[in-house]
Order: sequence, then structure tokens, then C-alpha cells
Amino acid sequence: MEQVKKPWLKFCGCVPESLEYPDCTMAEAVEKIAREYPNNIAYDFMGKKTSYPDAVKDIIKAAKALKALGVKEEDRVTICMPNAPQTVSMFYAANMVGAIANMIHPLSSENEIAFYLNDSNSKVAITLDQFYPKFAAIKQKTGLEKLIIASVADALSPIMKLGYTLTEGKKIAKVPDVDWVISWKDFIKQGESVQDYRVPRRAEQGAAILYSGGTTGTTKGILLSNLNFNALGAQIIATNPMFAPGDKMLAIMPMFHGFGLGVSIHSMLVNGGRCILVPRFTPKTYAELLMKHKPNFIAGVPTLYEALLRLDGIDKMDLSCLKGMFSGGDSLSVELKKRIDKFLKAHNASIEVREGYGTTECVTASCLTPYNMSREGSIGIPFPDTFYKIVKVGTTEELPYGEEGEICLTGPTDRGHDAYACGRAHLGAHGRPWRDGRGRLRLLPPEDKAHDSDERLQRVSFPDGEYIRCARGGAYELRHRRAGSLQDTEDKGVYSA
Repeated sequence: MEQVKKPWLKFCGCVPESLEYPDCTMAEAVEKIAREYPNNIAYDFMGKKTSYPDAVKDIIKAAKALKALGVKEEDRVTICMPNAPQTVSMFYAANMVGAIANMIHPLSSENEIAFYLNDSNSKVAITLDQFYPKFAAIKQKTGLEKLIIASVADALSPIMKLGYTLTEGKKIAKVPDVDWVISWKDFIKQGESVQDYRVPRRAEQGAAILYSGGTTGTTKGILLSNLNFNALGAQIIATNPMFAPGDKMLAIMPMFHGFGLGVSIHSMLVNGGRCILVPRFTPKTYAELLMKHKPNFIAGVPTLYEALLRLDGIDKMDLSCLKGMFSGGDSLSVELKKRIDKFLKAHNASIEVREGYGTTECVTASCLTPYNMSREGSIGIPFPDTFYKIVKVGTTEELPYGEEGEICLTGPTDRGHDAYACGRAHLGAHGRPWRDGRGRLRLLPPEDKAHDSDERLQRVSFPDGEYIRCARGGAYELRHRRAGSLQDTEDKGVYSA
């Protein structure tokens, strides 16, 4: 039998090699935490705080409403929303009634929305009032039967609601009264009398569809299970032993993307953390949020951190609150990491930025720079129970250390060959389903054979236009470069995009 190599284990510190994962659905995991930490805040939204028990009550209300709307087990419910309380409620409510949450970008074009609705065969969708015209324009091209219209105002405190109505709310055209559209308030009211709304599901069954970035072709919908998300929640906490229930995560990464949904939202909500939900931001408002909320954890893409470093008026920012800062979605250059780490130190933080790597096929990150050590240009080591190998392109033939090829990875966050639509899978050592990654990684040689970390980065071109920049500065570590950026950091403001 093929031997599984684990050369990274000696760098794990106190992180265990293997974990136990909850045998339940995502919604059940959140309910369990709500019982354990009834006094904890689940999320803040524009000044309004929601406790774990109240968050669960809101999820149950939405689940009853979905049942009243006729949503059945395995139905797809498209969620086209920014990071907001209704997004959280609907995501777990769909899970509670046995449906699949189809997560899409609220700034998607009309044609993209039509594609996502048809690809998932969604009959029900939810979006903000300001995005209604897009759905109205493409309804006849899809099988959409009911559109739930939410408003940011619905989730605000009375004072904030008044302010929003008099400013941003005035710019939004009134949604017409048509039979296929229902307001969030009426939607919730419809489910008040429903009693039998829960559908038992296994941990291995599908829970949510996320879409790939399309870097190697047409974007693909990827069906991920309850176990995939719950396993990630366990891995994130295991690799961050400094986390404590009640710690705050600034959740600006979008819920339609695995990075935001898996790390910033679900991993917090199944461990007693507190999410600061941010529906819209610019680098300037991001800096203001850091100073206002003093989060313990933040996650972002390199372009966001780059923009943050260029801002004026942040000299007095105190970041001593930070326990963890994570970078993903694109490669973090050695030069940028040095600048970020210098910035953190100058603003009283005792940490360094930690880079990770993953694919949508395994929710999001599947490896991360260890909490107890750092290597320039490295994306760290695999999560517990996760295995990486580098193979010759288009084959399952493993390559020696130092050679470039395709990623093959396996672990509890990868649904394997049962995935809805993703890259090819094949059985590897011990019958594990290995997933081929979209990017290209290099597994570095032992430290005594590594080149000096200051050596110039090399650029290797590939036919599809992507490239890898590799510096050999450490042992048994993975390095990656992918073209493209996850989010726009211009001063326009984006919906957690």
C-alpha cells in the first residue's frame, strides 16, 4: 500500500495531527453552540447586536417560512445577498429544512444570475431590494418561482433604520407588487403557524453550492456537505489555539465565497465567536471598522491589505487586539508580507500576517502558515487530516520535492468524487479521494537543501497565462501563485466582494 508522507507534522506545534468532527448538520452545530454560550453575541450588524439564542430564533423563523413557501428537501435556494443578518438566517434556515443554499454574488450581472439560477435549478431566491431589477429582467429565462426581497433597513435598530431610510433608502426604487415577489417581513409572517419544518440530514449530505472563480474556464457550481463546513470550523480553531469563545472576527469577506462563509462566518458561529457583519466597505471604512470594533481576527486578500497600508490618518491605529490576521485568495508577495508585518508591529500587534491556500472544492483554506513560525513566501502546512501531494500534470504520478506540478489534496473539507461539479477526483493512498487543484504548488526540499530565502523569485509561465513565483526559503512547505484578485479595493465600495 502506498505510504502517506507527512513531513509537515514536526512544524505543527500544539496543533493535533487528527481531529474529531461533529456528526450533525451546520444548523445543528450552531444550535449546539447557542445552548453552550447563551450570553455570547453571534453577530453585530451596523450597531445592532444579536445573541446566539436570538440568532437561532431568527433561523427557525426563516426555516418555517421556507417550509410555508413549499421548499422541500434537496431544493436549491439561491442567496444573492451581501453580509447581513438575513443572509445568515437564510443560509442556516435552508439547511434546517433540508434544502441546498446556492450562494451567489449580489453584484453579478443579469446573465450571470440567470446562469446561477438555471445551473442550480433554483425555484426560490432572496436578494436585496436594490437588486430586484436584475431578477425581473431575467425571470422568464429561468425557473424562478418566488423572489424574497430583503432590505438592509429590516435588520437595523430603530434609530439606524430611520437614518438609512432618509439617506441610502431614498435612492432605491420601490419594488412593484407582483405575485412572484414577497417582502422579507411577509415571508417571515407566512411561516408563523408552521410546526413541522425540520428535515433530518446526515453530515455527509449536501448543504451549500459555492461557485469556483473560473480561472481555468467556465465557473462551476460545487456542492459541499455539512461535514465539509463543520470540519473546516474544527480545523480553523485547531490551527488557531489562541482563539477563545467570544472573540470577534471582522467579517468583510463575502458569504458567497468560501473564504468569507467558511472562515469568517461558519467557523466563528460553530465555536462561539462573534462576527462583525460588513455588507459594504472601502479600504477607508475598513480602517475605521478596525479602530471601532477592535476585532481579534481579520481575514482578507493581499490587495485589500495593500490598500490599507496606503491610507492616511491611521498612524494612531491600535492593533494590539489582534490574535490572527489571514491572507488568501491570491498570493502574498514576500515584499508585501514584510510591509504588513512592519505595519502590525508599529501599531502594537504581537502577530504576523499568516497566508493560506485552498480551493472552493474544499470550501476554502486547506493549509495555513503555522501559528508558531513563519516563512517568507510560504502558505504553510496542511490542516489536520488534510494531505497534499504534487503530481505530474494530467496524471496521478507524484513528483519529487522541488519539482513543479499539479496539486492533489484530500481531507474532510473535500467532498471527493461526490462533488456537484469540479475537477477530476481519483482514489489515492488508503482509498482517499484526491482532488486536483486549480493552481500549481511546489513542495520544497528539506531545509538543509533549500536555497537562501533572499534569492530572487523566479517566474515560470504556463499556457493558460497563470504563473508561479517560487523562492526556496524553507522546508516541506507549499508555495503558490494564482492570477487574479478576489476583490476590488477602489474607493467605490463593494458588497463584500
